[in-house]
Amino acid sequence: MAEVPSNLKFLESHEWARLEEDGTVTVGISDHAQELLGDIVFVELPDIGKEVTQSGDTAIVESVKAASDVYSPLSGEITEINEALIDNPEIINTSPYESGWFFKIKPQDISEMDKLLDAQAYESSSES
Repeated sequence: MAEVPSNLKFLESHEWARLEEDGTVTVGISDHAQELLGDIVFVELPDIGKEVTQSGDTAIVESVKAASDVYSPLSGEITEINEALIDNPEIINTSPYESGWFFKIKPQDISEMDKLLDAQAYESSSES
């Protein structure tokens, strides 16, 4: 498995969350998840303004192997989506932690971040 950035928090279902300076949280899927999926061919992103709940279905990612739900690491409102993924979903395969992010959330309760796995715990859970 590729190195997991230490500044991210994770759900066991392979979504990552990064707290930004403006208080929003950027969300994507891990390198491990994109490896499991294989070549990604389609992404369905949530609508801006949609209210989401922690661990709730928020987006869909499809690969040549399977379709998979993407869950929100936090409850809150979708403030931005990565429109580049609509025409170029393969960005997720090449840059899952940078250019391949899915959406940004304005969190209702930032303390929900404390319930997420840190990079080390996520790496341990993904190896088993």
